[in-house]
Amino acid sequence: MTNKTESCSSEDTLIAAAIQLKPAGSIAKNLDNAKSLLREAVDRGANLAVLPENFAYYGQTNISAAIKDENGETGLVSEFLRAQAQELNIWLVGGTIPILGCIEPIDVNRPYARSFLLNPEGKREAYYDKIHLFDADISLSQDQDRQYRESDRYSAGISICAVPTPAANIGLTVCYDLRFPELYRKLADQGAEIITVPSAFTANTGEAHWEVLLRARAIENQLFVIGANLVDRHHPKRGLWGGSAIIDPWGLILDSVIGDQPGIAIAQINLALIRDQRRNMPVQQHRKL
Repeated sequence: MTNKTESCSSEDTLIAAAIQLKPAGSIAKNLDNAKSLLREAVDRGANLAVLPENFAYYGQTNISAAIKDENGETGLVSEFLRAQAQELNIWLVGGTIPILGCIEPIDVNRPYARSFLLNPEGKREAYYDKIHLFDADISLSQDQDRQYRESDRYSAGISICAVPTPAANIGLTVCYDLRFPELYRKLADQGAEIITVPSAFTANTGEAHWEVLLRARAIENQLFVIGANLVDRHHPKRGLWGGSAIIDPWGLILDSVIGDQPGIAIAQINLALIRDQRRNMPVQQHRKL
């Protein structure tokens, strides 16, 4: 941990890590890769880690098997997350897992993309179901487009989630949510100091918008944003941008993963910066609309 400024106490600081993964073709290999980078992050001092969206199941064709497994008593990825949080003694945002809802009628073919927050004992503190689903037509080249219809495979969540924890007040979002600033404003209004963004941003949209959107959401709301993205930029059908990063309330990139490889963005988060900046520039008090 780097030296603290005189204005902050140890309770004001933590070390956060955004884990960047490349889909490996099998669930077992994806979990092994996630485990390795999580352990490296903890070795480097992290006590909060964020995994990418759909980090275990991305690219798997049999999502019905994943849904069945994760809605059992001990789902494979759910149990993996619990074990990692407990063994590593960290707060863990577990990317997303396909989970069926509890509100009738249940659509067994369209689960929620659910992001769990686990405490250092491995217990679930909260969860968030992705609200905004990525339905878009993206130009891959001058003569090639690709349709994305996430709503064909997933149900949309309806509730926002800001969680007070001993580490920080944490707001949960996922990927395409990043384009909807009203969600982040609501989380800030509910006290969020850190907002996490597990993602699988496409290579095309990510190159153009990923970094600027992360920075904008941090600047607008004067808080920290942690974006953990999948990466595979040159895949012919499903390119993924990467660029995982940790942004401070001034919009500065504290650390990021460069290039087309897995890695870790890791940085000390000083929560006192939020109070200082909101006092010096009280944007929330100046709101007119």
